[in-house]
Amino acid sequence: MDKEIQEHFKKILTMRLDELYEEAEKTVAGMTNGEETFPDPTDRATLESDRNFTLRIRDRERRLIGKIREALQRIEDGSFGICEACGDDITKERLEARPVTTLCIECKRKQEAAERVKGS
Repeated sequence: MDKEIQEHFKKILTMRLDELYEEAEKTVAGMTNGEETFPDPTDRATLESDRNFTLRIRDRERRLIGKIREALQRIEDGSFGICEACGDDITKERLEARPVTTLCIECKRKQEAAERVKGS
């Protein structure tokens, strides 16, 4: 993969990382900015449900941050865009759709098929 394409993906990954950090900061600020008191238990339950949902989303994003950091490291060490299962190049189209991927589409299909068989 040439340097221009690597820089393209580095920019995409860095921008996404910045967005995720910004969202995390908003969540922390929103959950620590005062005491909410609700006389109605239903309102309190709704707030708690919304917070739990937000925290689940942030947990998924936290894992994505790790994957983005790993992808940025792969760009630095020259292994970005190479399938870790078969060693073939991962297509640019696949990387555009999922820049943190480590598997080419064919290896990913095989992995998912094996998981379905195992899960059945």
